[in-house]
Amino acid sequence: MFEIEGSDFMSQKVLIEDLLKYKFLENLQYNPSGTVLAYQVAKSDEKKQGYRRDIWIIENGISKQLTSTIDATIVCWLDDETLLLQRSTEDTEAYTTDLYQICIHGGEAMKYFTLPFAMNALKVVDEKTLIATATIDMHAADVYKMNETDRKNYLEAAKDEKENYQVVDELPYWYNGKHFINGMRNALFVVHLDPMHVERITEPSFDVSEFIVEGNKVIYTGQDRHARESLFNQVYAYDVEINGIETIYSKNDYTFSKPFVMHDQLYVHATDHKEYGVNETTKICKLEKENVTELFKPEVSLYSSIASDMALGGGKGDTSVNDHYYTLATEDYETVIYDYNQQFDLTIMKPEGYTMQCFDIKNDQIAFIGSTWNHIQEVYVMDMDGNNIRCLTHHNDAAMSNRYIARPQKMTYVSAGETLNGWVLLPMDYDPSQKYPAVFDIHGGPRAAYGESFFHEMQVWASEGYFVFFTNIRGSDGRGDAFADIRGLYGDVDYKNLMDFTDAVLQHFPAIDPDRICETGGSYGGFMTNWIIGHTDRFCCAVSQRSISNWISKSFMSDIGPYFNPDQCGASSPFAFDTLWEHSPLKYAENAKTPTLFIHSDQDHRCPLPEGMQMMQALALKGIETRMCIFHGETHELSRSGKPKHRIRRLTEITNWFNKYAK
Repeated sequence: MFEIEGSDFMSQKVLIEDLLKYKFLENLQYNPSGTVLAYQVAKSDEKKQGYRRDIWIIENGISKQLTSTIDATIVCWLDDETLLLQRSTEDTEAYTTDLYQICIHGGEAMKYFTLPFAMNALKVVDEKTLIATATIDMHAADVYKMNETDRKNYLEAAKDEKENYQVVDELPYWYNGKHFINGMRNALFVVHLDPMHVERITEPSFDVSEFIVEGNKVIYTGQDRHARESLFNQVYAYDVEINGIETIYSKNDYTFSKPFVMHDQLYVHATDHKEYGVNETTKICKLEKENVTELFKPEVSLYSSIASDMALGGGKGDTSVNDHYYTLATEDYETVIYDYNQQFDLTIMKPEGYTMQCFDIKNDQIAFIGSTWNHIQEVYVMDMDGNNIRCLTHHNDAAMSNRYIARPQKMTYVSAGETLNGWVLLPMDYDPSQKYPAVFDIHGGPRAAYGESFFHEMQVWASEGYFVFFTNIRGSDGRGDAFADIRGLYGDVDYKNLMDFTDAVLQHFPAIDPDRICETGGSYGGFMTNWIIGHTDRFCCAVSQRSISNWISKSFMSDIGPYFNPDQCGASSPFAFDTLWEHSPLKYAENAKTPTLFIHSDQDHRCPLPEGMQMMQALALKGIETRMCIFHGETHELSRSGKPKHRIRRLTEITNWFNKYAK
């Protein structure tokens, strides 16, 4: 079944450089009484080649800027009128964190205190006690106790050593977005304010995953990590009053996340990975002393997995309020909010036409940061039934105005016996009597999903005169574990789905020139790009981004390689080379004929740089037109949060490659 929906035609193109105009909204949260919303607005800083963040609030439905002289992020609310901020400055001493407080009713941000470590998160216990997590070196766990001079000397010596060599003796020794993490742990600290005193709670080797504060107790998940990180973790509670730790769950058979409390009962998200492997959907479980009771197994992921290049930071994805538990979820190609009562009866709130990135709830009102097909992030509020949606901000109105924004044309098609969803963007000034080039864009994951929200790169190509099409194939999120599970099927059913979708698009849009179709994708989409060029020459060119070419090498280099790769390939271990090689695009590279550009980052530890280099060299040895653009200092997140000039150069490289072969 196929139906063309309406499109909006505006006077100007969406430009690559529009990235510099966009405002990215983050970290939305109500004050304790629910009368004021606070959030961050990030924008490109071309001089420093990063993103500057200012704090905004919404009171009585009116948004206003709170900070302008400092680059800061929200830590938490101290009370109804006071925010605690973490300031980012170039001259901040390494392994220290400056915290500021600011009154929402006026005045400058004032220095509150400095923590003697690199803080990752902080929560309030009471007016005199805070709980924080911070990165420490397990081999020098008490650096925070040193006086300022001794700490500075130690850190200068440590910096000099790391600039010259790196020792690794554990797995993972590096991690995407963090670079080398050997020996580094996320430690839990108690911060006493009167008098100021800091104390590490966890052992030097313990790595904290998440924590919540409930009354005078701090409930945290993590693992005592030596040599190799485990898939599983444990749960503990620290009592602030007695300064003691209680073990809640010590076994090594579940991965725990997102702890929350309802009616004095502790709950967690948990999975044992037995049915669907490492990508298995977590269950909501009641957790008591050494006992896990599975209460609810959701059909879909309890977070937003909608792919986007327009969401820089994060925010709250779940919360427990008034003995209800609320969480984002991904249903098919949409984000919704799940509402569980104490009996775990489920109510679903679905804001039609909006993709939510984060939310918060107070006083029977839901606030969220969201996007639509023709507008990037703003702050919205809605009633508890998901209706009566009101927009409270206009940060991106100017950047969106007077632009041609192609409306996603939804289509369904059948492949391998399943009905699948896809979308097509029409080119600017579309004339059905003319012939046009096209771009096929494949999402990452594979457990992610495309939705109908604004996607900058796709809109750029539509403005450049391309049809753009994209789809959620087997392996995508939003339709449950069974649909998402393609272990041992990489390059099989997913490849068939993609080719069937291409055929369906060409059938329904005869204006597309079949000899001028470009193809691209990143991460898993990069894997599929590499696979496609080894199995067909139907595309005039391809762009492979942050890709996988060799599951064997990736198993021994990626930060998640030892467990993720064999699991996804249906292999018994990282040493099952025959199985891993069978699913490796590099095996089939000698069949490739398609001109291919490779985009990679030298600090991408998820799909390390050699994955792109191997495939590029294979094509070069075959005499196939190829090119590789390597971004220094960038990670797997280049297209989403890389330096502004790098994001622009990336999209320019890709667009120029398309234009070279399709126009």
